[in-house]
Parts: sequence; C-alpha cells; structure tokens
Amino acid sequence: MTVLDDAEAALATGPLCDSCLGRLFAERSFGLANGERGHALRVSLALEDDEPYEPDDDCWVCELESERVEWWAEQAATAVRGYDFDTYQVGTKVPPLLEENDALLREDIGFEEDAGEALKTELNREVGKRIGDITGAEVEFGRPDVQFTLDLATDEVDAKVNSAFVYGRYRKLQRDIPQTKWPCNDCNGTGRWQGEPCEGCDGTGYRYDESVEQLSAPVVVDAMDGESGTFHGAGREDVDALMLESGRPFVIEVEAPRQRNVDADQLEADINDFADGKVEVEGLRLATHEMVERVKELDASKTYRMDVEFDEPVTDKALQAALDELEGATIHQETPQRVAHRRADLTRTRDVYEASGDLVDETHADIRIHGAGGLYVKELISSDEGRTEPSLTGLLGVDAVVTALDVVDVQGEDEPFADEEFFRQ
Repeated sequence: MTVLDDAEAALATGPLCDSCLGRLFAERSFGLANGERGHALRVSLALEDDEPYEPDDDCWVCELESERVEWWAEQAATAVRGYDFDTYQVGTKVPPLLEENDALLREDIGFEEDAGEALKTELNREVGKRIGDITGAEVEFGRPDVQFTLDLATDEVDAKVNSAFVYGRYRKLQRDIPQTKWPCNDCNGTGRWQGEPCEGCDGTGYRYDESVEQLSAPVVVDAMDGESGTFHGAGREDVDALMLESGRPFVIEVEAPRQRNVDADQLEADINDFADGKVEVEGLRLATHEMVERVKELDASKTYRMDVEFDEPVTDKALQAALDELEGATIHQETPQRVAHRRADLTRTRDVYEASGDLVDETHADIRIHGAGGLYVKELISSDEGRTEPSLTGLLGVDAVVTALDVVDVQGEDEPFADEEFFRQ
C-alpha cells in the first residue's frame, strides 16, 4: 500500500476535510501543516486518476472543527484583552463523539489507533500559533502566564490567568507585628461576637492591626492590578521578634494580574513608603512560580541576636567558656513547652554553627547564635527545664532567659535563595 492508496481508502469512508485527511500522515514530510498534506494528497489522487479535483465541503470526523482555527484564536485573544502576558499554552476539550470518529477512521483503513496526529493535538498547535500571532506572546509548555482551554462542545474558551510573583527580603523593624494576617481567635476572624463587635479585636477580625503581609502585599497587588495577594515567607520569626540586617526571603503571589512587567525598583520604593518605617524590603525581583516552593522548602540556617538576663551574676570568663561549648555542638531538644499545644512532642537534633556574646553587666548579656533551621534558640538559652541539652543555663549553672530576640540573617544551608533560574528574564 502506498500513501496514495491509504489516502484513497480514507476518502472512501465519507467526506473528509483536508486537515483530517492530512492528520493521518502527520509524521510524513515535516514542514507541512496537516491541511497542506491533505490538500496535496487530494490533488495527487485527482491527477493519478485523471479525475476532476473536488474538495469535500463537509467532514464526518471533526465536523469541520479543523476549519475554525482562526475563530478559536480570536475568541481566546478576546478573553484576555486587557491582560499583560508573555507566555501561554492551549488545551482542547474534544467531545467524545469526535474522538470516537477519529478512532473509527483509523480502524476503517487499518491504521494503528495512534497513527498520525490526534485532533486535540492539532488544534492545540494551530490555534496556539495564531494566538501568538495576535498577541505577540510565546508558547510555554511549563507554567505559562495564561492557560487557554477550548471546549468544542460548548464553543467556549476558558482563559486562566496564572499568578505573578515578586521575590525579595524584608526587615521587620517594630515588635508585635506578625508576618501574615492573624485572625482573632475569639471571633474566628469575623469581627463579631453574639451580634456585637468582638471585644478581642475591636471588630477588625484580626488579633494584630498590621502584619508584614498587610504592609507589603497590597502595594504589589495594586501595581499589578491583581485580584488578591498571598504572602509566602522563608519561615517566620516570633511576633515579638525583629527581623534585621539581611532580612528574610519572601515571595508575594498576585492572583490574576493585569500587569506583570512592573518596575521592581519602583515597587520596592513604594512598599517602603507605604510601610512607613515598620517594615522594609529590598532586592525585589520578578520571579517564577517555582520560587514559592524554593522559599518555603529550601533548608536554611538562621542567625539570632538576643538580650539575655541571668538570675545571678555571671563572669565574662564563664560566659565565654559556655559559648565555646555551644559553638559546634549538636543540640537535643524536646518540643518546647511554649509550642507543645501545636507541635508534635518529639526530640529534635540541631547544630549550633557559631555562638558569641558579651556581658552588658554581670546579669545581662548580648548573645549571637548562628544555627541550623529549626533550632529553638530561646530554649537553647533557658534549657526549658532541661528539655534542651546542652543549654547556656545548664553550662553556666545559672538560670538565663531571653528578654528580647532579633533574627538578623536567614541564608540557604547549601545554596542561596536568589538563583537566576527562579527569576523572570
């Protein structure tokens, strides 16, 4: 059997459009569209048989969906009018009847069921090409800015505008500001209790008036003209702790943005102005969606600065000896009593990389600890009634407690958070 014999057998099954005929031979002669293949085969058969050339004006396989490529592309472009996007992808929902027709055609002419190209695949490609011509965007097979889904059964285009992402580092310069919104426990975030404004939150629905999220995300959402924003941090510090020096990595995710290619430098300045000295951000860059997982999952070490108070006078010699013992030590910690209500009761081991400090006076010290992620540094100082070993309290033989804590650095254990692979180019 030759290609022309197979084409003649296909045309004998009923009226076929050029695309459905050509799709049977999609693996042949690269550089041709399926419609071009089908047209060439039909012309070749007319020449070989010395018969008039007569194209079909109907198609029992796709019901002429293959000829609506331009229409689908125009509908898709209209669906995202007003949205800024650089990449897209097209998917097609093909009705079961048309998929069955595709299979029957191959069966009738003795082809394998996966021979050539499926209708869905052709429409994805051909409509995708034309969307690119109309919008100037490029096809992306990973996670595009926009995902188009063509529903042949309903003649509808679903355009999903994927989120945009901004990476940076933040410093929290005032205490008693949580990282994200903290719903009031008394009213479950409703702001109402038994029909009256909740006394616990003054009717706001939040335990704290402001958060790092509330002082930064709204600016990004507004700049990108998005529907809403979500704050993702590389861990979090206690509400009463500051975040200083290098800052903590974060990503702000903006849902359904109309503007993606915003000026990151201007955005940084606008956030810092809006936060009014309570929070600062730096190093803002437009990022990919993979940066969210990186920020949340990358193993990170942390450096803390603490004000420590002792129950009894301590000498500098004793303090330095105790800190020398802690430096490089592997710490065994049972779940601290202060978080036992929300954490599993386990014994964890974490390493202290560096430990240093100086006495402020004989009962107060300024101490700095660099340790592995997950190290409970307050308990490293206090021992938590022996639940952390070794501890500064245990090594000194003097009870010690952290009266103020600041996080001063958060860095990836083996590699930096900021990697060019995770930024939009």
